[in-house]
Amino acid sequence: MQSLRELFRIGKGPSSSHTIGPEHAAKLFLKENPTADSFKVVLYGSLAKTGEGHGTQKILQDVLGKVEIVADFETTDILHPNTMDFFAYLDGCQIASLRIYSVGGGAIEVEGREGIVSDTLYPLSTFAAIKAHLEKEGKRLPEYAYACEGEELKDYLAEVWAAMKNAVQEGLKAKGELPGGLGVERRAHVLYFKEIPNEGADTLEDRLVCAYAFAVSEQNASGGTIVTAPTCGACGVLPAVLCYLQEQKGYADERIIDALAAAGIIGNLIKTNASISGAECGCQAEIGSACSMAAAAIAELYGMTLEQQEYAAEVAMEHHLGLTCDPIAGLVQIPCIERNAVAAMRALNAAEIAKFLFGSRKISFDLVVETMYETGRDMHGRYRETSEGGLAKLYKR
Repeated sequence: MQSLRELFRIGKGPSSSHTIGPEHAAKLFLKENPTADSFKVVLYGSLAKTGEGHGTQKILQDVLGKVEIVADFETTDILHPNTMDFFAYLDGCQIASLRIYSVGGGAIEVEGREGIVSDTLYPLSTFAAIKAHLEKEGKRLPEYAYACEGEELKDYLAEVWAAMKNAVQEGLKAKGELPGGLGVERRAHVLYFKEIPNEGADTLEDRLVCAYAFAVSEQNASGGTIVTAPTCGACGVLPAVLCYLQEQKGYADERIIDALAAAGIIGNLIKTNASISGAECGCQAEIGSACSMAAAAIAELYGMTLEQQEYAAEVAMEHHLGLTCDPIAGLVQIPCIERNAVAAMRALNAAEIAKFLFGSRKISFDLVVETMYETGRDMHGRYRETSEGGLAKLYKR
């Protein structure tokens, strides 16, 4: 598995695979072709079908300047649904070309090359293997992360946590309509400051967790700075539960950083053995993964056993299996924002279930990850971030 720095990326929304990934790809191609005076980019698959709503064209223009962008809706024989062909020109003559895949979470792969992402740092790549190792050593998931990446990983996770908290605070303050033309109003501010007479503890928890998830997701939808956790579209889940638990239970930042490390291991396992790309496996790969990560983080804060932690992450993913990715107008707004809030609450529920019923479970985390990947690959393409099915098809403005 790769570094958690590859999973938790601080960047601008609204889509890790459609903005952060293409931005990374464009900068790489520009760096390799500094003498070029113009460029052309051909987008395929999900990038062609939802790139406009996700901001792909804009970010490519911002990076490359003089660029022709072509959306190819016909070609289907591509290895990944987020495929881009880059061409560089000098005085009208092509001088270079490159095929690049945006594989989810802001990561890219270049056809025919290796070494775009960091070297493999984690020798174990299943939860079963990691759990057996840690139980033998009497250690926990965060300790495994620090052992593999060094104690300096804590410094990076501290930056991640600061960015997450900032996204929550900025999102709670912001008002108005989100860009894109759907007329979606920001709702985090209303949720957070809503006065409910005689409000109970359960209602308060739901309202605050939802407000925090909305805040980050709305920042993402407006192109604000967020953290992929594991993607932009699912960026609100983990910050929502961590901010709520720190605020309500007083966990120190050091404990939150450990929880982020635990969540990162779970996200990395999903990324390695399945996918975190909505274009590849539907929203189960994004929101489902985020919910699993958040459930594992909660379990870490609660001091639950590895067995309970695995169960929490498994429950969180299992009950997102089959979730489609059908963003209306290709925008990361409907149903994406509300899904972040629902998944944040579900992560808390999953941790509670695991606390009491872990001894009776039948499904391992590794098995549910394998199931998610198979389900995603079986899912019809119209439900994998193409905006050709589901809500995106049936919704009429």
